[in-house]
Amino acid sequence: MMWMEFSQKQTLGIYISVPFCRSKCTYCNFASSVYPASQHALYVDRVTEDLQGAGAWASERGVELPQAVDTIYLGGGTPSLLEPEQIAHLFGVMRARFDVAADAEITVECAPGQISDATLEALAAAGVNRVSLGVQSFVDREAAESGRLHNRAIVLEDLRRLRARGIANLNIDLIAGLARQTFASWEESLGVLMDCGVPHVSVYMLEVDEDSRLGREMLAGGARYRAGLVPGDDAIARMYERAIERLDSGGIGQYEISNFARPGFASRHNMRYWERRPYLGLGLDASSALYASGPEGNVLRTTTTADLKEYLEGARVEETALLSPDRQFEEAWFLGLRLNAGVEVPRVRAEFGAGRMSAGLRVVERLVREGLLVMEGDCVRLTSRGRLLSNDVFQEFLDVCTPAGARA
Repeated sequence: MMWMEFSQKQTLGIYISVPFCRSKCTYCNFASSVYPASQHALYVDRVTEDLQGAGAWASERGVELPQAVDTIYLGGGTPSLLEPEQIAHLFGVMRARFDVAADAEITVECAPGQISDATLEALAAAGVNRVSLGVQSFVDREAAESGRLHNRAIVLEDLRRLRARGIANLNIDLIAGLARQTFASWEESLGVLMDCGVPHVSVYMLEVDEDSRLGREMLAGGARYRAGLVPGDDAIARMYERAIERLDSGGIGQYEISNFARPGFASRHNMRYWERRPYLGLGLDASSALYASGPEGNVLRTTTTADLKEYLEGARVEETALLSPDRQFEEAWFLGLRLNAGVEVPRVRAEFGAGRMSAGLRVVERLVREGLLVMEGDCVRLTSRGRLLSNDVFQEFLDVCTPAGARA
């Protein structure tokens, strides 16, 4: 599957970042925060400017921008904090600028307890057919101490309201490793989750880094955000493994490291990231990946500024990287291996050539011996242990896969 094969016939995914929150969760490392409501209208106007100018922006950078759109994703932050008329305006501009397919998957992330009746009506009227709820824990104390503003009863009521409005394609996020979380409380969350009957679940293991308040405190040894009560790495890994078992027994199979779905309910938008298909990212700290015009086969990846003031002032502040086929080869491995389906060797060889594939297979052979990968026929997959150590596995495919002197 080559980027250059997509040409104008390929569809586009659109991601819009909405960085506004009512409170900042302790574990959050995204470019989101609590901003005045007065910023919301300015932000929507700025995003719609980018939507309307997307064609010129792409042309200036020499990349193809497909007109046909089959997935839209509003992430956050909390997109449901936008006013109903702002939601309507945003989707109106999107549909005017692009050809949005009648069966497009349209997802909006929402915080439980923060979906007013008017907002719900606006989402449905805009064609939203999938909602992702950031629950993180069904144990009220854990949710509260991590900065969430909901409890279990609020989540269950929001699920009822969404279904009553015809939105049944629902995802729930859970995090393994929250402060005070125990094996017993994790089992409780999993039990409530299974009773909810949602078709999609995302399970994340707590990340410790300096980009979140909890992470900074854990690294510094503080106590304000209960860093000392976070389970250890081994315990978090066992919680994650237990989630895989529990979800699978309930018919929700793992299809990606952090994602689980009933048949037919895998996230179409997220799949395009892992399958390296084109997407346009708009808003704060949003990324795009579009293929360049011409025969070289390069892919342009851009990320907009994470500074809200800069963004609202209208400056085109963005990080840009041109991915040569060598870089794309590396991505074909570490993105493809995220999926339970794994990497199909003949497909990668056809796209990138036998020389690069030989280097990649040498890495595969070593990681198979170490029990991190398994090769079944022509397909390479992570083992259960490999999923727990996936970042280490992916690192092995950086630089090593590229033959000496071949890097662009």
